Parts: sequence; C-alpha cells; structure tokens
Amino acid sequence: MARLPRIAELEPTSAGAGFFLCARKERRVGKGGPFLVLVLQDVSGEIGGKVFTDVESADPQFEAGEFVAVQGKGNLFNQRLEILVDKIRRVIPEDSKVGFREEDCIRSSPRPIDEMWTELTGRVASVTDPHIRELLERLVARHADRLRIWPAARQVHHAYRSGLLEHILKIMEIGVFLADAYDARRDLVLAGALLHDLGKLEELTYDVAVDYSLAGNLVGHIVLGAGMVRDAVREIPGFPEELGLEIQHLVLSHHGAKELGSPVVPATVEALILAASDDFDAKMHQVRRHLADDDSDGRFTTYHRHLERVFLKPQGS
Repeated sequence: MARLPRIAELEPTSAGAGFFLCARKERRVGKGGPFLVLVLQDVSGEIGGKVFTDVESADPQFEAGEFVAVQGKGNLFNQRLEILVDKIRRVIPEDSKVGFREEDCIRSSPRPIDEMWTELTGRVASVTDPHIRELLERLVARHADRLRIWPAARQVHHAYRSGLLEHILKIMEIGVFLADAYDARRDLVLAGALLHDLGKLEELTYDVAVDYSLAGNLVGHIVLGAGMVRDAVREIPGFPEELGLEIQHLVLSHHGAKELGSPVVPATVEALILAASDDFDAKMHQVRRHLADDDSDGRFTTYHRHLERVFLKPQGS
C-alpha cells in the first residue's frame, strides 16, 4: 500500500498508510451514529482526523497519547484539510520493521537538546548575585528532567518537545540585550526568563502528547510557578525578603496585563523587560510558523486568528 506523506505535505488527493502520534481523541455522536474525532501528529505538524467506519471496533484499538498506524485519505472539510481514517490501531513492535520510528511522529525543537542545555547552564553560571544564582541552580537541578523536554504550550507557541527550553533561552537572549540597553538588573531578567513559565511543568502533562493537568485547569501556570519560586526561596538561608518578592513579581506579572491573565501588572523595569521579551518571542514564533506553513497563493498569507492579521510573504517565497 502507498505511504501517506508527512502531514505538512498532505493533500486532499493523498491516500495510503502511515504512522502518527494520536495527540487527542474524542468520541462524538452525529446523525449517522457515533464517530471519532482525532488530532494526529508527526514531526512536520498536526492534522485533524475522523473515523466513521467500524467505530465500535476501532475505538478500543488505541488511546490518545499512543502511536498509531493509520490507513486513510485526505479530505477537505470546511476548507480545512483532514484525514478520513479507514483503519487505525496502536503501533506494535513489528511496525519498526516497516518504517515506524518514534522520532518521526514527535514534534521537537529544531535545536539539539544538549546544545540548549549547555547554553542554559552557562547563562545560570553568569549570574553574579549569589542568592539568585543558588535559586536558579536549585530549581534547574530539581526540574532538569522535565525542563529539558517540556513543551511551552499545548497549541499556541513552542508546542513541541523542548519548546519550553527553546523559549526560555530566546527570552534570556532578548532580555539581556534589553537589560544592557536600559541599564536594568541583568541577573533579575535572567531569573525571570528562566522562572516565568516554571509553572508549566505542573500545568501541562506531557509524555508524547500535551494536555492540561488538574492543577493546570484549576490554578494555572502563573500562580503555580509563583508558588514553586516562593517555596524554593524559603529553602535558602538568608535569602533577602525583598529580592524574593521581586522574583515572584516577575513570574506573576509576565503576561503584562491583568486582562491577559497576570494577577498584577509589571511594576519594575525588569518585569517590563521580561513581559515584553516573552510577548515578542511568542508572537515571532507564531509568525515564523505561519509563514512557513502557509501554502496559499499570492503575496499575503491566510488570516492568522490569534494575531488577527495576514502577513506579507518574503520575496521569492
């Protein structure tokens, strides 16, 4: 049987078999009876899928978060490309002999993890304030396993393996530049960059698929992260009280405005720099991805619903 192309190359006329990660699965009931709504993922992107055939036998064959073998074809529904799935089951060991590889199904940062981790530890070592450096070293050591691989979000930006680490490093780069330009406290900006999304380690669950935890849904990463920082500060003897509050403020205000989810607005120069750096990197990541994924005709991309605009494509694209 023909192989389905990667998701980024899939067309309405595509048909065949392939391997994917089932990121989400939902059972629904329509006029014709029950059907399954899926989100399938490979290294090139993700796509919706639907199972209308033999639903009762297909449903127990796999769960969300598992690698699956799929037989189906492309389809346009409401101007969106999807896969109509004829057959689906979880991957079995024998599939490795016919082309299945986990790394082909998991979206990951384009940067090597070890390279990014070396950069992170170097940034932490550059912090001159001994209290801040100890705080960062403790939290990096405590959460190293998850910090290395965690996504930064479920959908909007850096929503792939090691996306959080990639996002942290870019904010460190931008933040240090702005701190030097405006004579701000570089150590605090670096601390904010590393710690601002620490709560996402508790907000998101992640094995190979991303979802929200109970704490993530009920509390959210900002409050979770501020609590994690507060608890770590209390473990360090002699940590200056005001410095600890300023670092917690960086976490609590990093969305920049109350209407964007921050409990408080930035009230220090360093908090303003952090919020601006975080927002800029998140937006730039969305823009770059939208430009790379857009295959429409003409000089402008399709409408980006989060950023509420179209973008001019670079000449030659």
